[in-house]
Amino acid sequence: MTRPTVIREISARDIRFPTTLEGDGSDAMNEPDYSCAYVVVKTDTELEGYGLTFTVGKGNEIVCCAIKAYTQLIVGKRLADIFADFGGFYRDVVQHGQLRWLGPEKGVTHLATAAIFNALWDLWARMEGKPVWKLLADMAPEQIVSLVDFRYINDLITREEAIGLLKAGQQGKEDRLAKLLAQGYPAYTTSCGWLGYPDDKIRQLCEEALTEGFDVFKMKVGADVQDDIRRIQIIREMIGPDRKLMTDANQRWDVNEAIDWMKKLAPFKPYWIEEPTCPDDILGHATIAKALNPLGIGVATGEQCQNRIMFKQFLRGGALQFCQIDSCRLGSLNEIIAVLLMAAKVNIPVCPHGGGVGLCEYIQHISMFDYLCVSGSMENRVTEYVDHLHEHFVTPVIMKKGHYQVPQAPGYSIEMKADSLDMYEYPKGKVWQKLFDDGIYERE
Repeated sequence: MTRPTVIREISARDIRFPTTLEGDGSDAMNEPDYSCAYVVVKTDTELEGYGLTFTVGKGNEIVCCAIKAYTQLIVGKRLADIFADFGGFYRDVVQHGQLRWLGPEKGVTHLATAAIFNALWDLWARMEGKPVWKLLADMAPEQIVSLVDFRYINDLITREEAIGLLKAGQQGKEDRLAKLLAQGYPAYTTSCGWLGYPDDKIRQLCEEALTEGFDVFKMKVGADVQDDIRRIQIIREMIGPDRKLMTDANQRWDVNEAIDWMKKLAPFKPYWIEEPTCPDDILGHATIAKALNPLGIGVATGEQCQNRIMFKQFLRGGALQFCQIDSCRLGSLNEIIAVLLMAAKVNIPVCPHGGGVGLCEYIQHISMFDYLCVSGSMENRVTEYVDHLHEHFVTPVIMKKGHYQVPQAPGYSIEMKADSLDMYEYPKGKVWQKLFDDGIYERE
């Protein structure tokens, strides 16, 4: 295939799945319809790049509009120029003199830039004939660091420190790669712990997950403390006393409420409490962490942490013990790499967020790159897995014995099947038209 030279078009489609109907993804704050703003970057050849940003339904159309607002900054650009200084190009787009007013580097505009730059990463990897994790792992430390905007985070890690960290990470990389190829990257399952599931379904899914080789589990909490005690007891009885069990409140509580609630769940040995309070409350998370650490309960957060600057404060302030980056909330790998580097410097494990459509496909690449080149460790690190909607992807994740298997296909594993896009495009897709006609959903 002829190598592409220029970007000709960027399209965005509103794709939604009616997951509310089965309770999939239900938690103490959300009843989501897993959705995404799906981007295709078209070039002057047949080669294309694919990306998406995850949402939970209403408002997905706003992200699509934001994506369109950025296309004028990218269409017509030469790919050689973009990838020769990908870090500089990222900064120019994100810091546009007018569009940044809507952020900066947060909210809908940042979700939009993530979708676009995720697609550019996919395109770059396809051009090189490599999966994204390998594209990154094959780069020299200086090239990796050139992808990052260090503005506002130099007080935690400098460019020079990052290069030194990555150079140190070169030692033993081939051995780590051999281990990764042999066994994969460890995962935990959230699929048995959704808040809206009945008890018999929880038991069934726990049994299935154990059969599939999972040793680490997560459940949703936060709506009713007595119900949480009953549900956590069921799961603990199913998985045994020694397997790790995490809890996730999805921002439901105030600070003191979170502390009191988790003290009541402490006898069941939760490994962490995820998103116990407002995702912007760094001081609140630090207070919760200080209170719960003596009980052996860590604080995990980050899936709605909107930029590297907030992560800097979480990491420096003792506000988390597990760093949960999100592949779409941050501005693509360009910003994710910055967080990986900061977390490695302060020795905080990164455990990416994977609930939602396409996120598991993304984060397998991130965790594998982190292991190979940045942290060099799997200790206290585990990557989320949710068994939903993978059938809609051309190269979906492969899970064996509770481990992500190493992706081999070029790209970011995020290309969706054409039939799925047509069936689930909102509101004109056949699935949605039937739901409207049957009166299950109201037309907007």
